Amino acid sequence: MIVEDISDIINDDVFLRLTDFCETNSPILKIEGLSASGSIKIKAAKYLLEDALINTNLSNSKHFIESSSGNMGVALSIIAASKSLRFTCVADANTSEQNIKTMRALGTEVIIITQKDEKGGYLGNRLSYIKSRLNEDPSLIWLNQYANPGNVKSHYSLTAKSIHQSIGDVDYLVIGAGTTGTLMGCAEYFRVHSPNTKVIAVDSVGSVTFGTQAGPRFLPGLGASVLPPFFNETHVDQLIQVPEIQAVKMCREIAQKYGYLAGASTGTVLAGLKSVSHRFKESDKVVAISPDLGAGYVSTVFNNEWCEEKYGFIAERENEEYAKAI
Repeated sequence: MIVEDISDIINDDVFLRLTDFCETNSPILKIEGLSASGSIKIKAAKYLLEDALINTNLSNSKHFIESSSGNMGVALSIIAASKSLRFTCVADANTSEQNIKTMRALGTEVIIITQKDEKGGYLGNRLSYIKSRLNEDPSLIWLNQYANPGNVKSHYSLTAKSIHQSIGDVDYLVIGAGTTGTLMGCAEYFRVHSPNTKVIAVDSVGSVTFGTQAGPRFLPGLGASVLPPFFNETHVDQLIQVPEIQAVKMCREIAQKYGYLAGASTGTVLAGLKSVSHRFKESDKVVAISPDLGAGYVSTVFNNEWCEEKYGFIAERENEEYAKAI
């Protein structure tokens, strides 16, 4: 396969069956990390940039800005470099060092926000920084992945359509909530094309998206300290929140049992899925989305010292207990 643009490398039809993951069901995991940016964010990044080049002054200014905890920043950096655009990414203290170095290697200006906002996260202050930069430079273009309809559209037309075409009518669809672009795009699609599909949204404890109290979080990806404008609870059948420590343990379990090194968001989604797996029948088609791979988390999620520092559990002991269990 020969492509003309790096953003065309989107492997949107790779699925992994997690045999015996649940007592009564082997769910299917949609693998999104085999694309150009290593994550699902390449889809929205492509939509947002193409829209900005057509409908804003970006083709003349050549400089845009966006807030990202990591994966969107990497995706935008890749496309920006391929189109000779200047990109400023506003990240934060939870963004992995690997993603920061990757963005900078691609020529992106990376700003790290270290002061938490009033909700205990960084998103509020990341957005405040962007607004201050826009006031200083009116020619600067903000893509605004949090409110730009292109985010939702990309997953309606690509992610959800791919699941439906590959798997058919799904009984349960389990999706993480970050910007909620993936969640809402898929939920809207399945409401039209497979109305009996039950959509389960999973988020991190400490996120405000589901109307719960804000709290400390250490993992990038899912969760928000500012309510996502896209989120519409009426499109979702169930909301689940997962403590980060459970997400970390799930990532480690999946790696050791299936050889799949998954990112933290995947651990959250699968922990949420498992918590409701008692309702699944063997014949049910259960699909979950894995937004990225785990290579960017080897210094955090898969690092024993980091886990002990952040969550207070000794990973070696967890691994030994898991080995005995199998």
